[in-house]
Amino acid sequence: MTKFLLAVHVIAAIVAVGPVTGAASMFPPAARRAFGAPGDADALATTRLLHRICRVYAVVGVAVPVFGFATASNMGVLGDTWLIVSIVLTALAAGVLALLVLPRQSAVLETAEGDGVVEEVPGERATSARAATVRLAMVTGIFNLLWATVTVLMIIRPGSTTGA
Repeated sequence: MTKFLLAVHVIAAIVAVGPVTGAASMFPPAARRAFGAPGDADALATTRLLHRICRVYAVVGVAVPVFGFATASNMGVLGDTWLIVSIVLTALAAGVLALLVLPRQSAVLETAEGDGVVEEVPGERATSARAATVRLAMVTGIFNLLWATVTVLMIIRPGSTTGA
């Protein structure tokens, strides 16, 4: 059963997290193209598609920690430090995605055909489209870095007695 759960966990990570990290990374340059060519339906459609991929696969990505917990429980490693650190980093990545990346993408997308002034998130001042996409690229990079770190921890598993 452990091998099955681990396989589903890894497949879910590849299928769900991969598209989010890719689409989120592609969104800022696509948004800059859309802002740079007002009225370009293709550029705007690309930006909308990338945002939709991020939203949909963020929801699908919930399967990753669900199967991760099941796998860890079956393996008896729920108390291991590397796993706890991975869980914390996964929660941080989810928070960055839900609270920073997706809302900023929505704000940029909503104004892609407007006057080029983006109200990024509630409470923040309006900024130029370029500045908004640069900030979005930064938080997207943080999201991707968190996931990369979790992936490394899952492979290395510090303190593991398996020799892997």
